[in-house]
Amino acid sequence: MASMTIRNIDDALKKRLRVRAAQNDRSMEDEARDILRSALSAEPSRPVSIVDSIRARIQPLGGVELDIAPREAIREPIVLDR
Repeated sequence: MASMTIRNIDDALKKRLRVRAAQNDRSMEDEARDILRSALSAEPSRPVSIVDSIRARIQPLGGVELDIAPREAIREPIVLDR
């Protein structure tokens, strides 16, 4: 098994770890190990695209049909050298 040293922990964070460990009848080291194990055992969430997020909100409402505006012909470019 590997070992690890964590330096520069905020005093308030260390106090919360000590309290949490005491509530669970564990040492601070065991509590930190359990926190790391729990945090890293979960599957990372897959990033959701903005399109998928919008679709997920609108689809239960029956969706939305939008009229697509007709395209205009391409304009001639502006000539600036006159």
